[in-house]
Amino acid sequence: MIQKERIKVLNQKEVKKGAYVLYWMQASQRTEYNHALEYAIIKANELKQPLLVFFGITDHFPEANERHYAFMLEGLREVKRSLEKRGIQMVILHKSPEVGAVQLAKKASLAVVDRGYLRIQRQWRNEVAHRIDCPLIQVESDVVVPVEEVSNKEEYAAATIRSKIHKKLSHFLVPFKESEPVLSSLSIDTDSLDIHDIDKAISKLRIDRRVQKVDSLKGGTGEALKHLEIFLEAKLDRFPELRNDPTLDYLSHMSPYLHFGQISPLFIALKVKQTKSPGVEAFLEELIIRRELSMNFVFYNEKYDSYESIPEWAKKSLRSHQKDKRQYFYRLEELEPAQTHDPYWNAAQKEMVVRGKMHGYMRMYWGKKIIEWSRAPEEAFRTALYLNNKYELDGRDPNGFTGVAWCFGKHDRPWGERPIFGNVRYMNDKGLKRKFDAEEYVKMMKKIDEHI
Repeated sequence: MIQKERIKVLNQKEVKKGAYVLYWMQASQRTEYNHALEYAIIKANELKQPLLVFFGITDHFPEANERHYAFMLEGLREVKRSLEKRGIQMVILHKSPEVGAVQLAKKASLAVVDRGYLRIQRQWRNEVAHRIDCPLIQVESDVVVPVEEVSNKEEYAAATIRSKIHKKLSHFLVPFKESEPVLSSLSIDTDSLDIHDIDKAISKLRIDRRVQKVDSLKGGTGEALKHLEIFLEAKLDRFPELRNDPTLDYLSHMSPYLHFGQISPLFIALKVKQTKSPGVEAFLEELIIRRELSMNFVFYNEKYDSYESIPEWAKKSLRSHQKDKRQYFYRLEELEPAQTHDPYWNAAQKEMVVRGKMHGYMRMYWGKKIIEWSRAPEEAFRTALYLNNKYELDGRDPNGFTGVAWCFGKHDRPWGERPIFGNVRYMNDKGLKRKFDAEEYVKMMKKIDEHI
């Protein structure tokens, strides 16, 4: 079942007599629990035509580097194989997605696309909708409840969006059966980038190579499912009380896979609910409420990637304390190689640089300290976003932009006034030590740093 609320017609073109139905895959990089793929198969079968799947690889996705491209290509290689088993050809072109989509839509009867919330993703879809001469139908598959169904405005915090999402959950939190294509598209003659050898494929791209791929996490739905299975069997029960301890591994590790659309949030939620674990509520709060609050933020706030997105009370408070005395100042050139006086912050920075994923609790502390050590909050915001987007596998997405903004007061409330932070929430190393063995965390990160 694909709810009608997930489907949006992006132009008013008529279905034409083409050679195939085109699914332009971009955000939902998977074959399992992909509403857009399912919708495209249904339409292809109705028209008695084969389905062609297209993915475009641009060299210039904002702030993406070799680390991100390698993880993505590992997933796409798996997608291509999975589609071929179902008689569906996947065409991967080394060109900007909107250019490739327009090119392949020339022979399509209609085109289907999944949904992305970032500025560039929306621009791509709008451009293709205007340029092609067949329908472009967008199908949402990367949130449980579509953003406009939850709210028609930017929400203030989790507290204001929670009840709105919960009202809609029973309608959207349901499984759906996958269809099989009636006709094969494997014989359609097309060019495609060979991604069987990931390193060879990456060598053909003209991308930023300053940050190399990580060894600790591999891309793809299969890898995501392995992590999910371990989480459900060994971690979910104690997730509520142990998730904030970075010396223990009680996290799901789903965020990089969700970022690249390699696993469905709906699929995860349904699997979690089946467990009847005491950790279900706490985890679904993170997966659905918090994550979809971030989608709401980037969808309704055009300045989501700038300091201007911060609430007025927070900007005013930080501005009024900008000249407060600071014990330490650090420039980006010192922060990036983790050369501060703070061993806990340095450990967190190293974790992100080496593993491509910093523990969530440490990311909050990490962001707060950048505010404390910067000459102006605007500078701190730029620094935090730059580092987060450069090294995190799950950076450069709604969750990443929201996580950085949260450190500056977004989706939070005013707290008691204090130096430098004003009314913005403060964190210090004493708080870390109350929650977990901070010295052990430093030792752990020193070991991974030594193995580089």
